[in-house]
Amino acid sequence: MNPIVIGLISDTHGLLRPEAVAGLAGSDFIVHAGDIGSTDVLEGLARIAPITAIRGNVDRGDWAAGLPPTEVLGAGGTYLYVVHDIAELDLDPVAAGFQAVISGHSHQPAVREKDGVLYINPGSAGPRRFSLPIAVGRLTISGGRIVPELIELACAPPKTRHG
Repeated sequence: MNPIVIGLISDTHGLLRPEAVAGLAGSDFIVHAGDIGSTDVLEGLARIAPITAIRGNVDRGDWAAGLPPTEVLGAGGTYLYVVHDIAELDLDPVAAGFQAVISGHSHQPAVREKDGVLYINPGSAGPRRFSLPIAVGRLTISGGRIVPELIELACAPPKTRHG
């Protein structure tokens, strides 16, 4: 069985960087963990691969009303839970049978394991916040095993106008 590659992105806040598009290329499907910012971001990601997206705390308006606050995904014999803010995780992933929890919100890329569950936050791929990196992530699933990867993007600083 071929590995399944899941691209992870969060906190785009209306900005789909070309570097993020390149970092997600080759994904079998993409998960956006909230704070999308606009339908343009979802449309751009859908050109790469099928997308599952959840609503983040800044996603407001008619376009975001249909997005769920959490999502459950099955892939390659594993079950993944998606929540925007890990502080709002209202279930026990071990008892619920999840192998991984995907979140966003903090803008800080992170991977950790607790009680056999993988927790991954791809960080923010949107506008730079403080000195935090711009990043996306990837999960490769094969034989029921999940291998996480964080991908820091080399983004050019914003152009400034002189005049």
